[in-house]
Amino acid sequence: MFAQIYVDDIVFGGVSDQLVKQFVQQMEGEFEMSMIGELKYFLGIQINQTKESIFITQSKYAKNLVKRFGLETASSKRTPLATHVKITKDEGGVSVDVSKYRSMIGSLLYLTASRPDISHSVGICARFQADPKEIHLNLVKRIIKYVHGTLNYGLLYSFDTNKALVGYSDADWAGNTEDRKSTSGGCFFLENNLVSWFSRKQNSVSLSTAEAEYIAAGSACTQLLWMKQMLEEYGVNPGVMTLYCDNKSAICISKNPVQHSRIKHIDIRHHFIRELVENKQVHLEHVVTEKQLVDIFTKGLDVNQFENLRLALGLCTIDK
Repeated sequence: MFAQIYVDDIVFGGVSDQLVKQFVQQMEGEFEMSMIGELKYFLGIQINQTKESIFITQSKYAKNLVKRFGLETASSKRTPLATHVKITKDEGGVSVDVSKYRSMIGSLLYLTASRPDISHSVGICARFQADPKEIHLNLVKRIIKYVHGTLNYGLLYSFDTNKALVGYSDADWAGNTEDRKSTSGGCFFLENNLVSWFSRKQNSVSLSTAEAEYIAAGSACTQLLWMKQMLEEYGVNPGVMTLYCDNKSAICISKNPVQHSRIKHIDIRHHFIRELVENKQVHLEHVVTEKQLVDIFTKGLDVNQFENLRLALGLCTIDK
């Protein structure tokens, strides 16, 4: 068995050169390996490392994606999803090539590895892969046109950070026009560096905004717990984790142990968040809607708000 490993000379998170060398020696004792220097390109992902930061982008992959689907000459879009469009199955619409549609979705899904700004829009379009219509194909093309205009965007990770683990959660209540299910969104930071995010449709119909937000907060808490366990395995203790939510009712439910009539119908599996709050593992805080970063994962936004949130997530370009 032969493998190639990349070794980075930059020290991050308190990991010393000696520890890296010890790891390399152990791996070389088990496998046949070659040292090929600093990591710069891996599986379509470009890595630009400096003493201050790491910049991750898929600009080459994105450029090939746009060219592959014949949209390199199309005018670009400033957002991947229009705010006024109501997306439905459109059962009476014109059917399109299923293979091509799925190929476009699959290509875009891989791009979300470094482009969380398209996660929500790609996720919506992916729901219609069984029987895509022309309206859905136009939506996918809009995403690609947006990618065309933002080819060099990627995630910037600064070394100027600490071990604080922070999350944001939100929900777009009854946003799905077909089944009225809500969309949960979440993003998670190690201080100022985005390390994880999600955008997914909830499994059940929520009867109120508070319920949808409460369920989204529960999903975010499970992700925070998993991340905390991973950090602890590396000897890092993030302490009390903070989760920001813009719905005060959902925060009150998480802190109130009384099962009053308004929340009796909520599945018991969502109430584990109360135990986390009581044990001071997670602290829920209110954040004003204007600073709710997760809106980019739950709904279509106007240009100004979208670009502001995109920048707040750490998505940017850098000078080469």
